[in-house]
Amino acid sequence: MSEFLDLHGRTSKVLRSLADAAMRRHGLHVGQNHLLAVLWERDGATPGEVAAALHVTTPTVVKMADRMTASGLLTRRRDDRDNRLVRLWLTDAGRALREPVEAERQLIEEKVTADLTEAERAALLSALTKVHRSASELLNEPVDYTGSA
Repeated sequence: MSEFLDLHGRTSKVLRSLADAAMRRHGLHVGQNHLLAVLWERDGATPGEVAAALHVTTPTVVKMADRMTASGLLTRRRDDRDNRLVRLWLTDAGRALREPVEAERQLIEEKVTADLTEAERAALLSALTKVHRSASELLNEPVDYTGSA
């Protein structure tokens, strides 16, 4: 495996574990903070809109929304203009998690980057932004596994 992919994979795993443990302290399951973050910016989005924003499938969002509805973090309502659409709306409990969840994520970021200078942090964010853009573009390209280009 390439050095970059190996290090990135291991780093992603440990960061995800840290974030998941932090979110569990707020009663959230894996990934639910990401769904909340979309609704904090666009309350009333459809599951399809949330899925597109998170780069996951709509059934994944629907399953997560089921669990979050049961725990009182959001509600589902039919769209006022198009009864075929269902929209996800935050409850007071879902809105109340914004500040503590964002503070927790900020604290993790500060702790894991504490040994970096401001310049190193800026360079890291810039490099990761470029890697993310390139990887996202590759997802949209057909992949040739035969080795011929």
